[in-house]
Amino acid sequence: MSNKVVGIIAKKEVSSRSPVELVKLRGLMALSSGVRDVVVAVIDGPVARNHPDLAGSHIQDVAGGSAGACTQLESSACAHGTFIAGILVARRGSRAPAICPGCTLLLRPIFQEVNGSMPIATPEELARAIIECVDTGARVLNLSAATAEPSMRTEPRLQESLNYAARCGTLVVAAAGNQGTLGSSAITRHPWVIPVAACDAQGRAMSRSNLSRSIGRRGLAAPGESVESLGAQGVSRIAGGTSSAAAFVTGTIALLLSEFPSANAAAIRHAVTHCKLRTAVTPPLLDAEAAYGLMAANIRARTRKE
Repeated sequence: MSNKVVGIIAKKEVSSRSPVELVKLRGLMALSSGVRDVVVAVIDGPVARNHPDLAGSHIQDVAGGSAGACTQLESSACAHGTFIAGILVARRGSRAPAICPGCTLLLRPIFQEVNGSMPIATPEELARAIIECVDTGARVLNLSAATAEPSMRTEPRLQESLNYAARCGTLVVAAAGNQGTLGSSAITRHPWVIPVAACDAQGRAMSRSNLSRSIGRRGLAAPGESVESLGAQGVSRIAGGTSSAAAFVTGTIALLLSEFPSANAAAIRHAVTHCKLRTAVTPPLLDAEAAYGLMAANIRARTRKE
């Protein structure tokens, strides 16, 4: 077989990798579907909780009852929240990635259900939601949410809520944003936050994904192109962007917390980001397999010392 033919085959294999395979999640997902004690908070839109592929999921609301359930299935907020929930806790075997269906999904809707474009939350609303999720026992927060840029008056509140999450050992994963700009926000600049950029099926940064020095230094890239997950009205849908990308990182962290229950948040964060000296504005691609390997190696080293 000629080198040219081999190259064509290799190129096809790369382009045909699913989002789960792109970030090497398949092995970790085979080991675990997550455990119920690991609470994953989604600060986003409400979720179509009666979707058949969410029937066996452990879903609860910060406010109790069914406050996180959609009342308008056609709304953008419901579609977005349901899509992200599917990436995380849909039934294994569904059309969605279904990374950690054994974990508990904690819903904290921050968007109103209106038709048209995705609504934007205020920084005060987001700060309040973060604190509520931490107080309810979330181990990791997924912020796949667009917010209005904080002002000099509101930014300290948002910063303090993120500081609070850090003090409590709650990991925070945030979408970098889809404006295609070079610059950070009050969220992605925070040293405890893991900002996530979107990549295409070959692992290359997407042009619409925001990038910055803070995202490049402390963040990750994850699948943001042609991701298939749950649609609010029962039919799966394909979408993407940094919202989807953030959920892949959140799901990976949830599985690591499930597999290594005694590990602290800082160790999990280090394993996932594998922070080394970085200078580029583009972050490295999530590698779930390497993160698991690093956690396992650390556990073995600690056991030998004891």
